[in-house]
Amino acid sequence: MIREVKNDRPSKFEEFLRHLEEARKLQDDILKYGLTAANLYCEDVDGDWLETWGDDEENTFVESVVNFLESNDSVAVKVRKQLKDKSLQEIATELENCLSFGEEEERIFALKNVLVGRVTSGSIYRDVSDDEIDLLDLAEELLEKLTHICGEN
Repeated sequence: MIREVKNDRPSKFEEFLRHLEEARKLQDDILKYGLTAANLYCEDVDGDWLETWGDDEENTFVESVVNFLESNDSVAVKVRKQLKDKSLQEIATELENCLSFGEEEERIFALKNVLVGRVTSGSIYRDVSDDEIDLLDLAEELLEKLTHICGEN
């Protein structure tokens, strides 16, 4: 049996030449126009894009968490029931802050503290009573869901 091997070297070479020509044109424009050459290649050079860098990503994550909290997922229903006095936006923002902790155990305890209604920025460790074991289980499930959401964004 003879197997045909597709040879796409010519197309890759043509693509390389096209990129090389674009780089040469950029270099020539920079030498010719100086810093104003950026206006030829960028639309909003003088805008506030640097100050707002990353805002879309944060908003997207919070929006995704709010969408999750609005769903009929069993974890979302338990979280809404536990935090019925807070808005979904407020809950999503607090949950996002919990993900900033480095270790998984720290994130779980931070999530548990949010579920209990304690938002802490300092120490997140404390004694766990028998009544709070369910909240720890819910925090672990919630962390798994948030990690999944975080991976999608």
